[in-house]
Amino acid sequence: MTVFNAGDCTGGSPYVDVKQVFPVEDYQEKVSQRLIEAVHANDLKAAFDCLLDPFVDVNFVGTVCLNSKKTEIVLHDESPSEVRVEFEEFKTDVTALFLAAHVGNVTLVRKLLTAGANVNKKLFRGTATTAAARGCHIEILDLLLEGGASQLACEEALMESSHLGLARPTKALMASDLIRPNVAVHALVNTSHRGFVDVVETLLKVHILLPPFQSLLALKVDCGVDMNGTARVLLRSSKPFLHADVSCNALVAATVNRHISVVQLLLLAGVRTDTKVRLGAWSWDMATGEEYRVGAGLAEPYSVLWCAVEYFEETGSILNMLLQHISPNIPHFGRTIIHHAILCANLKAVEVLLKCGADPEFPVETVKGTGFRLIHLVARLGYYGVLQHLVNACCNLDSRTESGETALMICARHKHVECLKLLAGAGADFGLVNMANQCVQSIAGSVRWTLGLRRAILDVVQSGKVPRSTDTSIFSTLMFVTRVNNIEALKKLVDQTGVVDLDEQDENGYSAVMVAVLNGHMEAFRLLVYAGANVKLQNKYGETAISLSESSVDCGAFEKVILECAQAKGHSKDHLNSCNNGFYTLHRAVSRGDYDAVETLTNGESNVNAPDNDGYTPLMLAAREGHGKICELLISRGAICDIENARHETALRLSRKDGVGNDAERVLLDHLARGLVLGGGRVKKHCKGGKGCAHNKRLSMVEGSGLLRWGKSSRRNVVCKWAEVGPSSAFRWNRRKKTDWDEAGLFRVVTTRNKEVHFVCEGGVEMAELWVRGITLVTREAIFGKLDHVR
Repeated sequence: MTVFNAGDCTGGSPYVDVKQVFPVEDYQEKVSQRLIEAVHANDLKAAFDCLLDPFVDVNFVGTVCLNSKKTEIVLHDESPSEVRVEFEEFKTDVTALFLAAHVGNVTLVRKLLTAGANVNKKLFRGTATTAAARGCHIEILDLLLEGGASQLACEEALMESSHLGLARPTKALMASDLIRPNVAVHALVNTSHRGFVDVVETLLKVHILLPPFQSLLALKVDCGVDMNGTARVLLRSSKPFLHADVSCNALVAATVNRHISVVQLLLLAGVRTDTKVRLGAWSWDMATGEEYRVGAGLAEPYSVLWCAVEYFEETGSILNMLLQHISPNIPHFGRTIIHHAILCANLKAVEVLLKCGADPEFPVETVKGTGFRLIHLVARLGYYGVLQHLVNACCNLDSRTESGETALMICARHKHVECLKLLAGAGADFGLVNMANQCVQSIAGSVRWTLGLRRAILDVVQSGKVPRSTDTSIFSTLMFVTRVNNIEALKKLVDQTGVVDLDEQDENGYSAVMVAVLNGHMEAFRLLVYAGANVKLQNKYGETAISLSESSVDCGAFEKVILECAQAKGHSKDHLNSCNNGFYTLHRAVSRGDYDAVETLTNGESNVNAPDNDGYTPLMLAAREGHGKICELLISRGAICDIENARHETALRLSRKDGVGNDAERVLLDHLARGLVLGGGRVKKHCKGGKGCAHNKRLSMVEGSGLLRWGKSSRRNVVCKWAEVGPSSAFRWNRRKKTDWDEAGLFRVVTTRNKEVHFVCEGGVEMAELWVRGITLVTREAIFGKLDHVR
């Protein structure tokens, strides 16, 4: 600025004086700004030069780009949160003292304090004391404290130190005696929330001691911050989600953010564990025992132990430490901590609690009394892993709710297939009913889950386990598997000798083999019979599997199964009887015309002449049905043709039952005729073609040679050309004067020398025909060899 002054000179003539003048305020601002810039550049010479200027303002607030610390909490689901410290550059207002404290220039701080800098000047980033604490410049912090730092400035610096986890500034500030107790508590809760264990130790004035020859830590606690005090902090969690401003103590803050070391330090220092905090997301209705998810922080206040479950740390260390101070069986609104762990679906927490003595049988208490137990809650929620832990803890699988329902019934009602399979495999009882008289199967049917239950039970059986039932009238695994006709599962059952009773019966006396017959399940029937099921067991109506099979359209198939079983199991009489349980296996095979089965069954010690319940021998049945080859087979195995039953029926008579001869009759007659002529018999022999007298002789044939003999001489040992019933014409002429020329039982033979011989046998024409048949048969066999009619 230019100033013009006018005046008179000494000689009386006027003059003009010109001067350059600068405003003081503009200059003061400039020199003060230069001071800030010099301090920001850490230029001591420039800064000192500025301080020598009388117009400089040491408390001038200028603007610079400041590089400062910034923190961010990184959340992890079940592991401790992490404080990430970053540096960011931003433009902000500062003073020379703030900048000197920020950069840590002790000399400049001293100079500025001497020059009258205001220690408590409040800026956007705090005071100089805050800057010194943030930069952990302890010497400068001490200078500022000596220079008159106010209580508010010190408290702000303490909060900044706890926020950044700086123990040394915290110690210095706490030693100033300028920190109010509530601020110190706030700092403790804040630093516990962030997990800065060294700051917590500093605030508590805790000294860790290790006694000689001892491995356990001991603590010496001086008079520090009230560790049980509460303060409001922003608690955050990602699992479960939490973002709430909560009033809590240091222990709760450290637990929510899963800081193990801080929790351990606080517990060793003797922090109280009985304080409650409102952080839960689950609420309970004491009238009904039902639970409601209300959202984090909206449920009733609970203890820090419950907090450790809901905000579980993955190793379980925090929960374990708290359980050393708090019992897991203290009820809270009718429940214990393990109920809460189940609601939170926290498998690891359940495992820790059970190991630490949590009672798996603790019931939920309501206003009305006892409601349900842990296993019922887990079954309703369908938590397989938790249920596995309860099963391993040997809890009562068959405990009941007020309505009489077991965990199995609850699983069926809510269609939790894996949980149901776990309980079934562990031995839960399928034979129980609830107060509405419903069993597991009926409950599954009421919720339209019959197929799901069936699949679950079959899976359990196929895994090698047998679902238990104390009342087979309600449920039987064997009967169930037989009804659904699952062959693979049935194989698993019948292989478990001593575990499964193949002959167990339901309330009506039906056994599994009867069920297989009624439902036409042939393969299931086969498995059961081969496994030794009793097919003659009777139900309440006097029916057996045999009688039921006889009324089935597949009667033949069922009979064949029993016959095959007899063939596969053995051939002795005793074994066959034990195998078919009175089914008369051989008789059935004969009636069916099953040659192979008969051959197998008779190829041993079985009695081929044993009668069945009706008195028929196998040969009689074969003759009645016209099975000639089977008759040959039975005869070759020792069957007797002459046996009569109570109705005086023989095999031969039965073969003629329809009045028409059949293949069986041929076989029987051949056998009888051969036996007759080879065995021989008394006959009358006529001499000289009927002219002479008849003599009694013993007539027989020699097998192999075919000789017909009635004496020792060669004339009495002849080979027959043919034989015929009745007399020849010559014999009839020669005996015309006698009355016996047409005597019953008369037959003749013609030898190879064309000699004709007449015989009379006892028994009449039928016996004569038998002799003729036998002579012809043996002669033919001697000439052509015996034909093998039996396969």
